[in-house]
Amino acid sequence: MVDLNTAMAAAAGERQKRLADEGKERKKRRSGSDLGIEPFDPVKHVSKEKAETVSMWLVIAFSVVISLLMRYVLMPRTTVEKSDILYLAPLSAILVIPQLHRMVLPESLNERYTKGTWFKAGFLHTFTFLAMALLLVNPPMGDIVAPQLADKWVLVQDENGELNFSNTKGANSALTWEVESGSRLSGDIWLLFGLADNVNVEGANVTVELTNNAGTDLAISNDLGFWESNTDAINNNTTSKSGKSRLVPHGDLDQKFALLLGSDLSVGEHEITVTIVEQGDPWENTRVYEWSLKVVEKLPVQSAS
Repeated sequence: MVDLNTAMAAAAGERQKRLADEGKERKKRRSGSDLGIEPFDPVKHVSKEKAETVSMWLVIAFSVVISLLMRYVLMPRTTVEKSDILYLAPLSAILVIPQLHRMVLPESLNERYTKGTWFKAGFLHTFTFLAMALLLVNPPMGDIVAPQLADKWVLVQDENGELNFSNTKGANSALTWEVESGSRLSGDIWLLFGLADNVNVEGANVTVELTNNAGTDLAISNDLGFWESNTDAINNNTTSKSGKSRLVPHGDLDQKFALLLGSDLSVGEHEITVTIVEQGDPWENTRVYEWSLKVVEKLPVQSAS
């Protein structure tokens, strides 16, 4: 038989022992050495940070040199059709970054580098090259894009000084023009549009071809006399509700074009091909637009019977 006081004393002692063991276990779990955590070494930390900084500047300098070689050595010797090499070759240079460190930097720095260093260096090289490439191929360092349609194009029918305007159309579209049964699209038919470019828009060579059942005709050169003589009519018929021109929305920054497609166009489909060529830097830039004019006869009005 055990009396009550003895049992309570034994239970209290057991509880105190258990709490003491749990405290030791918690202290052991918080111990960094037991978890494999190395003690902080300020000297070692500073040397590692210096090594990482040197690596960063080395990769940036390497990426800049690779970008300049791509732009001024490889790019002029490459055609547009084979331009993939301009990105694949510089980006594949990631593979030589570890060897570059071993060749250029002392052993005291190289021993600080790990796989994580090469992973970060690869990302740094990639984004540095992409940023440099965008800078070097765009004005004022380069020009690899041909001028483009400023906004819309329109056809104008000129019948002895009376102008009829079609609806304005976008870059990829077709236009349908109805005429009376048994007739043609009479008068002179003018094509009006504007070109926009980030640099030297007036240096572009623009040719327009009109193809129909009669064959292919090369449209005459730009005739701004028609545009200047009919400025008010053109503005009144090609200006949006906001007061912005649908043909030359950038004002004097856009180059105006007025080309005579022909006179008295027959019923049928007429294909308009606009070819834009300019000498860019370093390539010759080309852009082609293909528009369609469908001249159709109005359906006869059915008489009520």
